Amino acid sequence: MQRLKLFIRTIPPGILAISLMAVYLTSMAPGLSWANYGADGGDLITAAATGGVAHPTGYPLYLLLARLFQLVPIGSLAFRTNLMSAFATGSAAVLVYGLVTRSLSPSNPRQYWLVGLASGFAFGLSPLVWSQAVITEVYALHSLFVALLLYLSVNYFSLQFTQKRIDCLLGLTFGLAMGNHITTIILLPVIFSGTLLRKPTLTQGNCWRKNWQVDSRSLLRRLTWLGVGLLVYLTLPLRALSQPPVNWGNPVTLDGFAWLVSGKLYQGQLFILTLPSVWERVRVIVALFLEQFGIPGLSIGLIGLIVFFKPTHLVRSTLWIVAASSAFAIVYATTDAFMYMVPAFLCFAIWIGMGLGGLMDASSRRFHIIGPLIGLVLLLTLFIQAGNHWPQVDASQDQRAELFGEDVLALAPAHAIVFAKGDRAVFTLWYFQFALQNRPDLAILATDLLQFDWYEQTLHSNYPDLNLPGPFPFPETVVVANSERPVCYVQYIQSAEISCFPARDPQLP
Repeated sequence: MQRLKLFIRTIPPGILAISLMAVYLTSMAPGLSWANYGADGGDLITAAATGGVAHPTGYPLYLLLARLFQLVPIGSLAFRTNLMSAFATGSAAVLVYGLVTRSLSPSNPRQYWLVGLASGFAFGLSPLVWSQAVITEVYALHSLFVALLLYLSVNYFSLQFTQKRIDCLLGLTFGLAMGNHITTIILLPVIFSGTLLRKPTLTQGNCWRKNWQVDSRSLLRRLTWLGVGLLVYLTLPLRALSQPPVNWGNPVTLDGFAWLVSGKLYQGQLFILTLPSVWERVRVIVALFLEQFGIPGLSIGLIGLIVFFKPTHLVRSTLWIVAASSAFAIVYATTDAFMYMVPAFLCFAIWIGMGLGGLMDASSRRFHIIGPLIGLVLLLTLFIQAGNHWPQVDASQDQRAELFGEDVLALAPAHAIVFAKGDRAVFTLWYFQFALQNRPDLAILATDLLQFDWYEQTLHSNYPDLNLPGPFPFPETVVVANSERPVCYVQYIQSAEISCFPARDPQLP
């Protein structure tokens, strides 16, 4: 009987996971894709496949997990890496289901299975989240860690795990999450607020008063295991020691490691927006919430936060995550900064569950059928919105990156030097040459990286026969120093731009 009850309880989250995976697989990119702001995919796939180091901040945990998915004997190398995004997003949606059902009714979560499904689908089918589930990027795994840290922090494992074990799991998971994306640091108050306890103390007037005190043992355990999780960053210099073809920062030195992990390359994009630009971004973020959940979902989420507000750890944590994620997306002046709103949308999906649960309870007191009807209407609305958003997020037909890479490799003369400009062009050619091992005779140079000494070292390792006049070689000086080799200039803005020229010296090596 107990096993039967457990099986019944797993049916709704199982339906959620299977449904989302079916949607993701149907709309997933079959190979390397630039869809949905996925230009970094070539870099991440190649770094994972070759034991290399990805662009700052290195993403060591992501690279390790991506390599495991790349061993799955299904589809292309890029498709296997895309699978990890789908798996991570589906798992995050299931955790949203668990967070909502247990927070509404810890003693009987089955009572709110419809609420949990609505919340899980609200998150998993929101267009921004969905868009990252079908390509290679780090944000899907980031959302899984945010959901897992929330689940651990509210201690829904209290019956199975002691507080000591929860402390260890929280610290370790937080450290590993930082190894996927450094912005996980915004969850720091969520993780360590649990070490603050209100304990009664006797005042001078012999009155008992509750004051906040730090549980030093719990704090020490979480900090210790946080340090253990952060050790995943040590894999970066170990990977760099093998001189892989993709080796950002060459983090074998302390300076190189600090440059990579701190994201120094992108720090100049912080806090540079003017006040009108900030206000415009605020308007964009508000519009994003409306786009993700529609008017019904947005309304129910706000009702859950405002009308059915409960000062629990989960509610306080989600409030903080929404505020911190939104603030970072506003002050980080990049074109894809809105991707950092994924944790905020996860939290808002939880608020939708709170609002729907409250509305179902209130309406069922008079008419029992009204509560489930509200939930079913919301689910239907979410499915209709998903159908409308499908063309927006569908990456299954995006062949731009694959065609661009094939065109460059087909058009480039033998032993040509290929100067690639822009992330799309550079990362795509890295994927074809280093990950798929096509056209090893070409020397692919990223013109935007020639200013870095670590990149010059990588070029010497990748192409030992190439003459690189330094210390900072320019394309013109490289062409002159290698006059016996043909030259191509490639980039992709609105379309492929490929120009090739014969060698100045007709004698090839």
